[in-house]
Amino acid sequence: MLYQQLKDANIAALKNKDANARAILSVLLNKIKLSEIERRAAGAELTDADIVKVLQKTLKELEEEKQAFVNANRADSVSKLDEQIAFVSKYLPKMMSEEQIKAEIMALPDKSIPVVMAYFKKEHNGECDMRLVQSVLKNIVG
Repeated sequence: MLYQQLKDANIAALKNKDANARAILSVLLNKIKLSEIERRAAGAELTDADIVKVLQKTLKELEEEKQAFVNANRADSVSKLDEQIAFVSKYLPKMMSEEQIKAEIMALPDKSIPVVMAYFKKEHNGECDMRLVQSVLKNIVG
């Protein structure tokens, strides 16, 4: 499970005295733990898809923070954030390309927007950008 991989990476970062990796891993593990508590309260188990959502949200926050430091000409902070972004990215699944999305849509018998969007949300959750799916679908249907 992805959660265990992140815990193992945290232990490795502790042993290697990698402060930057430890910083981002602490944030990730805390967010995942909160998500796990919320899921348990709702009567559900934490899944890898839930963890991927946390990773994607954290990655987006890091990108926004990086942009703020770029605007403020803080190169030292930008380089740290670049390392953290790269670290988080390696735990995310490979995103589907536009061609792969198009091929999946073409293979579906019903190409209506609600059916296609539901299919991608169920079968490829966290593996594709839903805005890209919608864009490709509009080019096919529209």
